[in-house]
Amino acid sequence: MTDPQTDPTAPIDGLSHVRGPSEPPLQHITIPALLRQAAERHGSREALVFTDTGIRMTYAELARQTDRLAAGLLELGVGKGDRVGIWSPNRCEWVLTQFATARIGAILVTINPAYRLAELEYALNKTGCKVLIAAESFKSSRYLEMIRELAPELAAAAPGRLAAARLPALRHAVVMAAEPGPGVLPFETLQEMSAGADTAALDAISAGLAPDDAINIQFTSGTTGLPKGATLTHFNIVNNARFVTSRIKLTGADRLLIPVPLYHCFGMVMGVLGAVSKGAAMVFPGEAFEPAAVLDAAAAERATALYGVPTMFVAMLQELDRAPRNISSLRTGIMAGAPCPIEIMRRMNTDMHMQEVTICYGMTETAPVSFQSFTTDPAEKRCTTVGRVHPHLEVKAVDGEGRTVPAGERGELLVRGYSVMQGYWDDPAATEAASSDGWMRTGDLATIDSDGFCSITGRLKDMIIRGGENIYPREIEEFLIRHPQIADAQVFGVPDEKFGEQVCAWIVPAPGAGLDEEAVLSHCRGQIAHFKIPQYVRIVPELPMTATGKPQKFKMREIMVQQLATV
Repeated sequence: MTDPQTDPTAPIDGLSHVRGPSEPPLQHITIPALLRQAAERHGSREALVFTDTGIRMTYAELARQTDRLAAGLLELGVGKGDRVGIWSPNRCEWVLTQFATARIGAILVTINPAYRLAELEYALNKTGCKVLIAAESFKSSRYLEMIRELAPELAAAAPGRLAAARLPALRHAVVMAAEPGPGVLPFETLQEMSAGADTAALDAISAGLAPDDAINIQFTSGTTGLPKGATLTHFNIVNNARFVTSRIKLTGADRLLIPVPLYHCFGMVMGVLGAVSKGAAMVFPGEAFEPAAVLDAAAAERATALYGVPTMFVAMLQELDRAPRNISSLRTGIMAGAPCPIEIMRRMNTDMHMQEVTICYGMTETAPVSFQSFTTDPAEKRCTTVGRVHPHLEVKAVDGEGRTVPAGERGELLVRGYSVMQGYWDDPAATEAASSDGWMRTGDLATIDSDGFCSITGRLKDMIIRGGENIYPREIEEFLIRHPQIADAQVFGVPDEKFGEQVCAWIVPAPGAGLDEEAVLSHCRGQIAHFKIPQYVRIVPELPMTATGKPQKFKMREIMVQQLATV
C-alpha cells in the first residue's frame, strides 16, 4: 500500500480522490511553438513516414511544408478563430493541415471519415466551417460527390465565392485531387498559392497566439443525441501529448507507429503531438488500419512504439501467427479504448516484444488522457486497471449525491485540471450539464484502490437495472472473455415487461471456435449470480464499431429490440 504522505497519486484521506504529481511542469506554449522547438532541435531527424505513399519528411521539411500550407490558407482569407474542417483518412495532407491551421490560429474541426451526408452537414454548420479540406474518396465514401450534393452551387461558383443554401458558412472546398472540378480547389494548388511564404509574417501571427486559445474541435461519438463539439486549446493538447509520451519513455531515438485515426485524439494528440514533443519519428502504415500493413511497417521501419485498441492488437497477433515478421525492434506503446485481456497482454509482451506497453484512459473532453499505467507496472495491473492519475490532474469518484466514495468503492469519475476542455462548441447547456466548478463528468463508473490504481467498471448510462438489481455490463464482459472460445463480448440491457430490463450478450467467437449460445450459458451457470446471466445470447461474426474501434452498444440494442419485437 502506498503512503499518501510520500506518493502524490495515493488516495486522499482514504477516499477515491487522487491528485497527480506536479512534475514535470506544465508548458505554456502553442502548437506552432512546439513544432518550432522540434525543428530547431531535431531538424535533420526524420519526422514523418507514410509507408503506403513513400512520403518522408524531416522535422525541418515538416516545418517548411507547414509554412507553405499556412501561407496558402492566409491567401484564402483564413484567420485566427476561423474554423477549417478536415475530412480524410490518415494522409500526409492531414498532418500538414493540423500544423498549418495551428500556425495561423485557425480552429481545426476534425470530421470522422465515416460520416455521411447528414452528419457532415451537421458538423460543418454547427461549427460554421469557412473551409473544408477533404480527401476525394475513402473506401465506399465518395467525399467529393457528397460535398457537391450538399453544395450543388459549387458547379457555378468561382473558387472562394461559394454561397451554398445548405452550408451557409462554407466559402472554400479543397480536395486532395489533381482535378476536382468546378468550384473546388485542388490541395496542391492551395500549397502553391504562396510558394514564397513569408516566414516572418507567419512568425508574427504565431507570436500573437495564446496557449489558452481554442485550436481544435472534436465531435463526440453521438451515441445518444446529436454529436457535441469538444473545444480544446493549445494548452490542453500540447501538455497531454507530452505527459502521455513521457510515460512510455518516448525519445527522439524512437519510431512511433500510428495506425489509429488522426481525426481522434489518439492519433492527432497522443500520436502526432506526442511524437513531436519528443522529436520522435511518426510512421503511418496506411490510410486505415490493416494488420498486415502495420506489421510490415513495423518490420521495415524498425518501429519501437505502437499504438492501438485491443481489437487491433488481436488482429495483429492473428496476422503474426499467419505470417511471422521480425518486429523485435518494438519496445513500448499504448493500448486504449477498451479493457485488455491478460492473454493478449502476455502475447504482446512476448510475441510482439512490447514489454513496456501501457494502458490509457480518458475522453475527448479531457484532451484526452487522465489515467495511464507506467512501463514498470506489473502486467496484471496493466490489464485490470488503467493505471494512475496523470500529472497536474485531480480525479475523484462520486456517488449519486455527489459525495466522494471511499477508496475501493464504485462511483462516477470526475476530472479537474489543465486538460478539461473549454466547453462544447456553441452549446452552453450541454457544457453546463457536463461540468461544474471545473469538474468534468466522465459518465464512467470506476473504482480507485488504496494504491491509486483506477479500474473502469462501466458506463453510468450502460448500467442495467433488472428487477431492482443494478448490473454492470463490464463485470459480465470480463467474465465472459475468460472463455477460451470467446474473442470478444459486449453486454447491454434490453427492455422487459416483467423485470424492466434483461441482460443481453453479443459474442464474437475466437477464430475456428464452434461456439453456440448454450455453451455461453453453461460457462455462466454457477459462476456468476443468476440475475447476471444473459437472458439473450447472440453469436455474431463482428460487432458494430466506431472508427476508433469502440463497440457501439446503442446499435446492438436497437437491433435486438427490433428482433425481439418480431418474435
